[in-house]
Amino acid sequence: MACCLSAAAQSSDDAPKLNPPYAELPPTFWEQHGSLVVIGSVLVVLVVALVVWLALRPKPVPPVPPETRARLALEALAGRGEGGALLSEVSQILRRYFVAAFGLSAGELTTTEFCRLVGGNEALGVELSSALVKFLEICDVKKFAPAPPAAPLNAVAQALELFERAEARRAQLTTAGKGVSP
Repeated sequence: MACCLSAAAQSSDDAPKLNPPYAELPPTFWEQHGSLVVIGSVLVVLVVALVVWLALRPKPVPPVPPETRARLALEALAGRGEGGALLSEVSQILRRYFVAAFGLSAGELTTTEFCRLVGGNEALGVELSSALVKFLEICDVKKFAPAPPAAPLNAVAQALELFERAEARRAQLTTAGKGVSP
């Protein structure tokens, strides 16, 4: 037995000495700050997306007054040849202008219905309403005539003249205190 003990003692002396165990490992960066990094990244992406959306969204367009819209549309038609399509466009521009400028009831009206509506409107006055009715009726006759008319109507120039007379009438109503709702 003594021999077994000495062999065991000898083998324990021959064993290499172990280093002491490491201390407990500290938590890693992701363990400590992972949730903050993810939340911060999501917030940064949301802020960038909001800034891009605000920068790229369409800006609101201010409404164009009916007189400006009508004048520009009529002036754009000035150089075109006078045919059914031009007469139709000119009469539609004038109709939309008078509806918007003098607060007439809007809707799809025939020329006869529109002329009846214009004839009964006090804001237009008798002279202007009769000139407008006459112009629209002549446009209709020339639009729907089977053969092209011999003499041109000069529709754009006449429409611009009616437009100017209407603007003068609106100014007159405004100074008289009767104001026309645009």
